[in-house]
Amino acid sequence: MAQETEGKQFLNSVHRYFDEAARHTDVEPGILAQIRVCNSLYKVNFPVEVDGKVTVFEGIRAQHSHHKLPTKGGIRFSTHVDEDEVVALATLMTFKCALVDVPFGGAKGGVKINPRTTPVEVLEKVTRRYATELIKKNLIGPGVDVPAPDYGTSGREMAWIADTYMTFKYGETNALGCVTGKPVGQGGIRGRTEATGLGIYFGLREALQDTEILNQLGIEPGLRGKRMIVQGLGNVGYHAAHFCQQDGVLITGIAEREGGIFNKDGLDVEAVFKHRKESGSILDFPGATNIANSLDLLAYECDILLPAALENQIDVHNAATIKAKIVAEGANGPVTQEAEQILLKKGIFMLPDLYLNAGGVTVSYFEWLKNLSNVRFGRMGRRAEEASLKRIVDLVETTTGTSIGARERAIIISGSDEIALVRSGLEDTMILAYHEMREIMRRKPDIKDLRTAAFYSATEKIAVSYQSLGIFP
Repeated sequence: MAQETEGKQFLNSVHRYFDEAARHTDVEPGILAQIRVCNSLYKVNFPVEVDGKVTVFEGIRAQHSHHKLPTKGGIRFSTHVDEDEVVALATLMTFKCALVDVPFGGAKGGVKINPRTTPVEVLEKVTRRYATELIKKNLIGPGVDVPAPDYGTSGREMAWIADTYMTFKYGETNALGCVTGKPVGQGGIRGRTEATGLGIYFGLREALQDTEILNQLGIEPGLRGKRMIVQGLGNVGYHAAHFCQQDGVLITGIAEREGGIFNKDGLDVEAVFKHRKESGSILDFPGATNIANSLDLLAYECDILLPAALENQIDVHNAATIKAKIVAEGANGPVTQEAEQILLKKGIFMLPDLYLNAGGVTVSYFEWLKNLSNVRFGRMGRRAEEASLKRIVDLVETTTGTSIGARERAIIISGSDEIALVRSGLEDTMILAYHEMREIMRRKPDIKDLRTAAFYSATEKIAVSYQSLGIFP
């Protein structure tokens, strides 16, 4: 028998998570079968002229579930993109959206290309041509399927896709809603860049207030003073580490492709990020010890291990060496299903990707709403809110005969702008989802971990959606 690819292993792992959660539900088996399967998969080979020669690129777009429209999911550029990986990621998106009550079905896409070695002008050609192929098949649009950035892509690629879509759909007033993660000046939303990392921070903060769990782990409440090792200093890992460090977390180790660095007294995330930008590597950071194999760093002692790079980073070969008390999945699928069983038996608390990195799609939802309404959040209400708060402060000062300072007054009467509203919505989403999972664990004693609780919650919601469509009895 041929050895399974990493993508196939990833997909099988996601299916096993679903199957485990499904057995705790009372959902009719036929509906469970529909929820499990990927609804549609489109693969296309398209030509692009590169240096005067035609090169053929492979693109994939999977729409896992149409129980709600549009479907939603990122586009990754990588030479390792394959069908099973894309379907696995689309499947996770379905359950992720349902868990945090974002009304999208799950999708994912990818193009086999190396974004680091490909010239920008070629990347633009490939991106626009890939978008054109999706448009021709009606596989993209604000009410159909809404892509977003993922590994190897950014707001730049999303802007190219939006521009290409608007060229074909001239006059469509909701056209900017065809994709999220765009630059703010091109229809994006403030707070999207750091959304996934900030969501991780909110999720960790909530978990570190759960005294029932903390007593089992033998650690004190709160993030302050906790030691954290971060794998991946990309957009997700950097922002998660940044917000956690601001709240008193000690970042003792950072792992990247080129190796890892460690300092038991803590690393300045901003300084490390700047060092890598200037030198091209996190290695040789002043005061830190270099770790040649970055995977070795995952086995160092810490309170929180945050794998925020790629999938399958913790597997059966290294799971037993993990000494963290909490493993927080910042990336999609960084821990294999077999490895998770080892970690759970060791008493390690798992914060699953399905929940923890849902910040990106949550704020993408806000961006999509902004594009459909064609108005910036806070534009209509901010000044009215400030005027109302000013009247209250004036009344308090008049009644008490006491004036507050100008700085304090400005803080009190400040109205909510777009980024404040976005972060508030994200914070509320992460708090509610955490307590929903924990409540399921209390109601269903057979469900022993957050991942199963997350899949259970999502499955129940998706089943209700299918039943409401009248497709099933």
